Amino acid sequence: MAVKIITISRQFGSGGRTLGKLLAKDLGFEYYDREIIDRVAGETGFSRDYVAANGEYAPGNSIISYSFEAAGTPGIMNGMTTTDYIYSIQRKKIIEIANAGKPCIIVGRCADYILKEFDGVLNVFLYADLDYRAKRVVATYGESDTKPEKRITDKDKKRAANYKHFTDREWGRPNNYDVCLNSGYLGVEKCAAIIEDIVRSSN
Repeated sequence: MAVKIITISRQFGSGGRTLGKLLAKDLGFEYYDREIIDRVAGETGFSRDYVAANGEYAPGNSIISYSFEAAGTPGIMNGMTTTDYIYSIQRKKIIEIANAGKPCIIVGRCADYILKEFDGVLNVFLYADLDYRAKRVVATYGESDTKPEKRITDKDKKRAANYKHFTDREWGRPNNYDVCLNSGYLGVEKCAAIIEDIVRSSN
């Protein structure tokens, strides 16, 4: 079956956004990452920064952190917590993108799980060793008061907890994806070439 949608899940610092943009350019696919944040912010009224912080990351470093969230406003968020409400709108937007029928790439936000019933979806997980990612984080985002290794482990823990909360799956577990690639070993461009070959051979 022809691949029409590529979802990219990734460890922080492994180059998922770069991979997605390379594939979008080479394959002529539409690219969705921060564009989803804009759509969710537009519908919910929350700021882009707030949606970005709550749309892909758990409130804390573990799934237990969801237990401490306050419920939402009845009639506005249907009694859901803010995180659950943002996820529900995010899920709706991702499904709308998929239903539009245009070949596309979606980065993060549990898209692999949300689109599990759709045909023509290739789910990719990108990972790399900590040293490679630490160097890449500094090169991409610059230095901060927090060591890059700490930034990476914190974000990965929050992504894993978010994924577990909404999918009941283990984030990064190979059998949840179609392709798992080590960008630290292969390089992002080689990862893009591998995925591009898979997509073109599926047509």
